[in-house]
Amino acid sequence: MLLESIHSPADVRALPEGQLPQLCQELREFLVKSVSETGGHLASNLGAVELTVAIHRVFDTSADRLVFDVGHQCYVHKALTGRWDQFSTLRQFGGLSGFPKPRESEHDAFIAGHASNSVSVALGMARARTLQNADYSVLALIGDGALTGGLSYEGLNDAGASGEPLVVILNDNGMSIDPNVGGLSQHLSRLRSKPAYYHFKKFYRQLFGAYPEKSRIYRFNHRVKTSLKRVLWPSSTLFEDMGFTYLGPIDGHDLDRLCHVLEWARELHGPVLVHVHTVKGKGYSFAERNPSKFHGVSPFDSLTGLLKKTGGESFSAVFGKTLTELAREDSRICAVTAAMADGTGLSGFAKEFPRRFFDVGIAEGHAVAMAAGLSKQGMIPVLAVYSTFLQRGYDMLIHDVALQNLHVVLGVDRAGLVGPDGETHQGCFDTLFLSEIPGFSVLCPANFAELRSMLRQALFEIKGPVAVRYPRGGEGAFREDASAEPVVCLRQGSGVTLLAYGPMTDHVLTAAEILHRERNIEARVLKLNRIAPLDIGLLSPWFHGGEVLAVPEDAFGAGCVGQRVAAILAEYGRAPGKLILKNLGKTFAPEGSVLELEHSFGLDGAGIAAAVWEAVGHGE
Repeated sequence: MLLESIHSPADVRALPEGQLPQLCQELREFLVKSVSETGGHLASNLGAVELTVAIHRVFDTSADRLVFDVGHQCYVHKALTGRWDQFSTLRQFGGLSGFPKPRESEHDAFIAGHASNSVSVALGMARARTLQNADYSVLALIGDGALTGGLSYEGLNDAGASGEPLVVILNDNGMSIDPNVGGLSQHLSRLRSKPAYYHFKKFYRQLFGAYPEKSRIYRFNHRVKTSLKRVLWPSSTLFEDMGFTYLGPIDGHDLDRLCHVLEWARELHGPVLVHVHTVKGKGYSFAERNPSKFHGVSPFDSLTGLLKKTGGESFSAVFGKTLTELAREDSRICAVTAAMADGTGLSGFAKEFPRRFFDVGIAEGHAVAMAAGLSKQGMIPVLAVYSTFLQRGYDMLIHDVALQNLHVVLGVDRAGLVGPDGETHQGCFDTLFLSEIPGFSVLCPANFAELRSMLRQALFEIKGPVAVRYPRGGEGAFREDASAEPVVCLRQGSGVTLLAYGPMTDHVLTAAEILHRERNIEARVLKLNRIAPLDIGLLSPWFHGGEVLAVPEDAFGAGCVGQRVAAILAEYGRAPGKLILKNLGKTFAPEGSVLELEHSFGLDGAGIAAAVWEAVGHGE
């Protein structure tokens, strides 16, 4: 197997050209086999095989800086940089990350898990190189999906004007950024990517000296060429008007042409944008036919393309179905998502109410601001968004929603620990920042019945901005009942109070049972259905001061719910005798299953019970 001889990009560069197609074929077979066993991002990686091989043929990523955007298409890069033999641990606890991580390899230039920041980061690296008089290339690899984010245009605008040597590779695998016009444009595209063309181009520029733009002949020819390009490639002028030299569009599966164009881009010593067309899922028929299904996939049968384990109902699915039902009752309800219609359960809503469904692309800030506009004019917008991605809309939550107390409803999906995607995707900040925004109500269903009830409450009963936060999947739902009360007592006890919200409720009930069975401690279990607003009126019926209070949370420590509850109680003279805060502290949670991560942070039933037993003075 040729791939087994690849231990670094130097081995890729040493391969004879004739062996490169075999390497690409083996990489695709390797990806399908590996991801079918571990789960992960497949379609995007299959589409980037030749492009990644070409990058490593032309550049040395141990010194040159390759900045991925989003980063889920980095599997081929990892395999070619000495990590192919670690793929059995992909996205597992203590294993290989599914995203670029500098701690893993010198070839990973920057952490990437969110979107649209690659050009900005790469420009910063390029400017650092210039200031330090260093000599290396900087590349940003961005997809057409990430290009829907406004930050990408901020970066492109600055990078093009900077004059810094920088190569931006636009991997266009779905969005029609520049439809070509006729056969002539295709012919010129091929011509522009051939070695003879750029060697002539280089000679042509040198012919007119160091400043060819001062030559009257050069300026005339340049105007003619520019006019022709505006007819044939209208959208290429967007990048050229920003200051980039535009190369493409290039067939992203023609390895020879890719190598030639990347070599030319490096030699131009300025801002260059290489536009590459690829096919998502290339080489695996199931992924080519259904790239969305195989974008992020759980383990599957590689021969049939069928999932090995079909999941039951999820919070996302229940959210989508419930919202669709409620939208039948009220025509003011609209659904908004940021390129996550399937992931947030909104596909059914989009099909039934296409005029009231808005997918804005990877642009969470825009999604929040647009939802504010919908609300201001009398609609009831519901923005379904992953917790980790909602972070990008924080300013708009304050400025555009909260300041005017607008009735915008957030469906905060993937809240808390989400597992295998690691640090960049754990939803462990939303409880902190949403609860601190004035006027926000934050509801935390622990099961499907409560999600249904709380979504109706958020739409029709609560005024102002509301967030309903819920976890990924559905295995954590503790039982199917629902209460409209903001605080519910699930188990009576005295001396020790366990306080939980959301799916952590199940672990707290388990901890209470362990304390009863093994330590003869009768702990009371309280469940918060609403974590904001919190006030003494909400808490006073349950707390009288002096008891042990334990609050486990799959969130960071600073500003957590436990801290806020303790502060409110202390302010009114009802401070707990001992406070046990079980949370992530200041640690970013790595890859791993949710259960593994909860256990590692002491957030499972046994961990919570052990912390209580130690705190009451009976630790062994």
